[in-house]
Amino acid sequence: MSIEIIIGFAGVVAGSIIGFLIKKIFDGKETERSKNKATEIIEKAKNQEKELLVSAKDEALKIKEAAKKEESEKQRYLVELEKNIRKREDSLSRRFDDLDKNQKTTEDERKKIEEIKENLRTIRKKQEESLERISKMKKDDAKKVLLDLVEKESKEELAEKIKIQNQFIKEEATAHAGKIIATAMMRLAPDFTVENTVSSVAIPSDEMKGRIIGREGRNIQAFEKETGVDVIIDDTPDVIVLSSFDPVRRQIARVAMEKLVADGRIHPTRIEEVVAKAKEEVALDVKKAGEQAAFEVGIAGLPPEILRVLGRLKYRTSYGQNQLQHSIETSFIAGMLAEELHADVNLAKKAGLLHDLGKAIDQEVSGSHAIISADIARKYGLPANLVHAIEAHHEDVEIKTTEAAIVQTADAISGARPGARRETMESYVKRLKDLEQIASSFEGVEKTYAIQAGREIRIIVKPEEIDDLTSEKISKEIAKRIEEEMQYPGQIKVNVIRETRAIEYAK
Repeated sequence: MSIEIIIGFAGVVAGSIIGFLIKKIFDGKETERSKNKATEIIEKAKNQEKELLVSAKDEALKIKEAAKKEESEKQRYLVELEKNIRKREDSLSRRFDDLDKNQKTTEDERKKIEEIKENLRTIRKKQEESLERISKMKKDDAKKVLLDLVEKESKEELAEKIKIQNQFIKEEATAHAGKIIATAMMRLAPDFTVENTVSSVAIPSDEMKGRIIGREGRNIQAFEKETGVDVIIDDTPDVIVLSSFDPVRRQIARVAMEKLVADGRIHPTRIEEVVAKAKEEVALDVKKAGEQAAFEVGIAGLPPEILRVLGRLKYRTSYGQNQLQHSIETSFIAGMLAEELHADVNLAKKAGLLHDLGKAIDQEVSGSHAIISADIARKYGLPANLVHAIEAHHEDVEIKTTEAAIVQTADAISGARPGARRETMESYVKRLKDLEQIASSFEGVEKTYAIQAGREIRIIVKPEEIDDLTSEKISKEIAKRIEEEMQYPGQIKVNVIRETRAIEYAK
């Protein structure tokens, strides 16, 4: 047992020694290899260092050469610059010398010029003194007279040229406007019917007149009270006459009277019932008339309230001309003029159709029918440009749009057509003369013009005699005289104009 142990121990010791020796041998070889590798790296590094040094020296030489070259070029540039500066200094020196010489020459010439000027002043002064002795006028006075003469002649020539130019423009504009208006008139030529302020109702016999009058006149009194019209019963056979300036009332009375005559039962209670039914029928007819008028001229979208007011014009006349037909015709003419002038055709037609709305209620509302028409259109939300075209057609407000001027022209054309209105030329001219004579009879009035078919009188007063407050007083007094002395339909606008002009020219 011990021998085995000893042998095993010896084997272990021997193995350890052998392993140690082997390891040492291997470590020696590894060390040798490491030394060799390190030597190689060192050698390689030394070679690279040499190469880098050589390269750095070459680069440094190149930079040095470039710097020398650049310095040499700068030196040459500085030399050239110095040469140029010297040349310029020499040139400037020569110029200064020349200037000195010229200055001396200029001084001499200046002295000579001053001497010549002084001689001229002396001669001119002697001439002025001679002229003053001859004309017996001072220099300033003569200058003023001459300037005034030149200014007067210039003004006269300028005024003459302006007059000729204005005349030419006016003639051309008149010819062109006439052509446009004539074209519009030729495209529309409707028939005209003149209406009166009375309506006739046929009755079957004169016996019916007694029934209409009633016992002690109670039937006719009840009828007049309900309708607001006058019933005229005279010796004319088989006819009674209804008279009223309100055409709608007259139409209601005519319808009611025809129903009563056809029915034969005439007494106050029956009259009240029939008049109520006649009012309903006329109201329906008014609505249909407004709708038909809008359809006829091709306008849609108007409020129903506007159409009802428009339909009332069917029973309204002006100088015998039916106002609904006049409005329709004005709408057509306005549309044609707008086409010729490239304006808003639809706007012009609408304004033409609605321009006289106020005449349907001007018995109930005070004021110009143009302003009343505009107020109605404004109340029901129509556009501002349409309202302006309506209210400006009699120049109650200043015309600001082409369509407003077109509506004014179309209205005048429709009213001025031969046969359109009942008034004769003699009575028309007499009314205009009466208007102008009344206005001219007041002190301080310079000129008077009756315009708008006698609907307006324009009075120009002398501003040096009439002040602003007196102008207002004169307008009221003239209006009062017209109301007292003349008979006319509708209303007349009295327009007193006081104008002061100051003219000066900027020179």
